[in-house]
Amino acid sequence: MILDLAPLVCGVLLAATGAAKLFGRRTAQVAANTVLVRVLGNGHRAAFALRAVGAVELAAAAGLLAAPGAVLPGAATALLGAGFTGYLGYAKATAPQSSCGCSARDEGPIGVRSFLRAGAVLAGGAAAAFAGTAWWTRLARDPGWSLLVVAAAAAVLLALSTDLDRVWMPLRRLRLRVFGTPLPAGPGGRVPVEASVELLERSLAWQASSPIVRSGLLDSWDDGGWRVLRYAGVHRDAGGARPVNVLFALDDSATTDANPSPAVRVSVVDDRTQEVVPLDLLELSGLRKPLRMV
Repeated sequence: MILDLAPLVCGVLLAATGAAKLFGRRTAQVAANTVLVRVLGNGHRAAFALRAVGAVELAAAAGLLAAPGAVLPGAATALLGAGFTGYLGYAKATAPQSSCGCSARDEGPIGVRSFLRAGAVLAGGAAAAFAGTAWWTRLARDPGWSLLVVAAAAAVLLALSTDLDRVWMPLRRLRLRVFGTPLPAGPGGRVPVEASVELLERSLAWQASSPIVRSGLLDSWDDGGWRVLRYAGVHRDAGGARPVNVLFALDDSATTDANPSPAVRVSVVDDRTQEVVPLDLLELSGLRKPLRMV
């Protein structure tokens, strides 16, 4: 029964994630935070690659749902799952703070759930390749047990997704206000640097700087109420590529609960001359959209 229903479960999952990547309004924004920017050179190519993956997912979903008895859709889905697992492993090794981009909705760092979901796609595709009965025939023959299996599989996939985390966020904040945070405060009551990095990676300043940044966090320090975070980067202009330091400054007391969207200042400094490089990061990243004249 599980083999027969695997094409239905995998087909619906790939249809949802593929449509989000291919047609989603936030695909470019999500792509800017993935390792694809570093691999492909800029955010535009990363967004195109993410949309192309979405198209492949939709094609696999159509094959699974329309031709569940064929081996090819299941094999292609298993290959996709293997590709996702390899991509996540590469991203985790080379850019551990980058976003997964798996569903083109979540922007959190790559975690265990990302790997488990990729593994579920691989296993589901392998199971679908060996399906002996069409899923609609199995549903008609054993409706009760079939719906139970589909519901259990859907619950597991939802638990592996971070898209619904925001639904539980109000309850988590209420729990923290009532019972306090279970995490120890930093030395002297300071906000942990990791919390500042999380705020930075959710900001427009980080998205706009993604075409330049080439490293994880290298250094951080507090100065006059500001927390400065330093990253290495590469800037290309008419004179060629040159190494730069990208400095972000934000309120050193900001947290996701107290100030989830703090102001972020960005400075790009030439690594050799130590001079500030004047850049329009919004225009460079393509995030600035011209207003339509009326």
